Amino acid sequence: MAFAVWFTGLPGSGKTVIASRTAAILINEGIDVKILQLDEIRKVLTPNPKYTDEERDIVYASLAYMAKLLTECDVNVFIDATANKRKYRDAARNLIPLFGEIYIRCPLEVCMEREAHRKAIFSPKGIYEKSARAGANVPGINVAYEEPIDPIVIIDSDKTKPDTSANIAADAIINFFGDRMNGN
Repeated sequence: MAFAVWFTGLPGSGKTVIASRTAAILINEGIDVKILQLDEIRKVLTPNPKYTDEERDIVYASLAYMAKLLTECDVNVFIDATANKRKYRDAARNLIPLFGEIYIRCPLEVCMEREAHRKAIFSPKGIYEKSARAGANVPGINVAYEEPIDPIVIIDSDKTKPDTSANIAADAIINFFGDRMNGN
């Protein structure tokens, strides 16, 4: 049976880097993983995003459903998305039997510094800079970020290097899902 793991945390916390390095570790161990990176998917779902609550409800529900469909086809999935509300991640948990969250925890100031200098392909630029605009809706500043209640593991990305974080995540996934995971 395939599993899904949601890598969650503030923008700039390191979700994308850690998810991608974790996937590489698991693939090397014979466990295939498909990464659903919301910033890439959002370009199709909402090419001109407004980041409203209504839009987020649709985008995150779509993301959870995509992950469900992939796991039903025996594809292990990493979901790389902030998902500032627990209800977004809980929707995936309710759809996918083998589901867990990895919380990439990082102080807001560090996230802001990283985000200002990141060279990510799909991520929007200047997220935190835009938080000063009227009507802004930036997790951690203008809207709350609801931390996971019971994640598989919490990784403090300001204290561990990306490769170490990925090894911690891979070990946690293997330990959490154990014999139930799909090695493809």
